Amino acid sequence: MLKVGITGGAGYTAGELIRILLNHPGVEITCVQSSSSAGKHLYEVHEGLLGETGLRFCDSFAPDSVDVLFMCGAHGASREFWASRPMPAGTKVIDLAQDYRDESEGFVYGLPEFNFTRIAASSRIANPGCFATALTLALLPLAAAGLLRDDVSISAITGSTGAGVKPGATTHFSWRNDNMSAYKIFSHQHLAEIRRTLGSALGAALPRLDFIPLRGPFSRGIFAALHTPCELEEPQLRKLYEDFYADAPFTLVSPGPVNLKQVVGTNKCLLQVEKHDGHAVVCSVIDNLLKGASGQAVQNLNICCGLPQTSGLKLKANAF
Repeated sequence: MLKVGITGGAGYTAGELIRILLNHPGVEITCVQSSSSAGKHLYEVHEGLLGETGLRFCDSFAPDSVDVLFMCGAHGASREFWASRPMPAGTKVIDLAQDYRDESEGFVYGLPEFNFTRIAASSRIANPGCFATALTLALLPLAAAGLLRDDVSISAITGSTGAGVKPGATTHFSWRNDNMSAYKIFSHQHLAEIRRTLGSALGAALPRLDFIPLRGPFSRGIFAALHTPCELEEPQLRKLYEDFYADAPFTLVSPGPVNLKQVVGTNKCLLQVEKHDGHAVVCSVIDNLLKGASGQAVQNLNICCGLPQTSGLKLKANAF
């Protein structure tokens, strides 16, 4: 059994991670750090864990005491954490923040559908952002085939959990409920990692990615709709995507329209691939807390530790 530790254990992504790992056949959670909740039972913060574990939050632990360390703190917290201590050579580190997504300090970008071989050989993995996962997977086959040549128009809506557990003006219920808004138009922070990955796959100058993110009146999930000019006919386009993701256990080309209820509670990315008026139209749906965060982090654990990618990730027994 792999010994696992978690830092930043009081947030949404940590709660999802704990839920997954408690049911993972190959790991044991030995410590969950949270300065704000130290001494409390995990279920006092993550209430859905009542009856699942008697573990308590700790204020600190030695990183070299675990085989795998998941870092779930706020952006910037990971670099601050390692600034005062060396990374232990024998511990695999999976960072869920954006601190190392530029692959600095020896980290590998953890998108399995793109970097599987490098992840398998690495002990330092930077988990992708949620929007970055949904949008990159929607465009990666076109980029890899050299067909991403024209500007891409993107609209994507995310649930309120994407903003984190700390309340803010645009996250509390009375504002978010029955409401929608656009934010960070053409300037979302995930665009940098999307451009790096697609540019690497394309091997040429990347066209414009015109991305409008939207806040949705629901808790979890991302629905992205993208279109760009494409010369392929629809059967060729669908085959391109199906062949590219043939060995990807969680990224699937849907035979029909996709919707959030298909993916919330799962580690899947479902893609709807069509051709309209000379444009490739791709809709991409994920659970922002699973394939967009904690589920993908466990997928990366499985890959770098030599376990089946699907270990611990056969989630969602309910349809609605």
